[in-house]
Amino acid sequence: MTTIYKICPAVLWRNAVRDGWFRGSADDLRDGFIHFSTGAQVRGTAAKYFAGQRDLLLLGVDTERLGDRLKWEPARGGALFPHLYGDMALSAVSRIDMLGTGADGLPLFPSLPQ
Repeated sequence: MTTIYKICPAVLWRNAVRDGWFRGSADDLRDGFIHFSTGAQVRGTAAKYFAGQRDLLLLGVDTERLGDRLKWEPARGGALFPHLYGDMALSAVSRIDMLGTGADGLPLFPSLPQ
């Protein structure tokens, strides 16, 4: 199993649980796919897009449950990032961690496989 990660506000996840599907953030909806990061990329994503935000969750997602709608595409610095074209079933989420905030305003992460 390969795990990819999605940082999202807790309210967005609560809405997904209520609706039965995760449709993504406003940025995801704008771009036409749900943005994910690998374990090696997620801290950079947090620093670039989530600094200073609170009440964030880190969703660990099993790539095998996403099917062929998951594409690996060049993004930041030419690195390949996972993008999901379509809504995500909640059953694809294998772990959920609350992210604290460090003194520098950046999210604090649990131990993740790289």
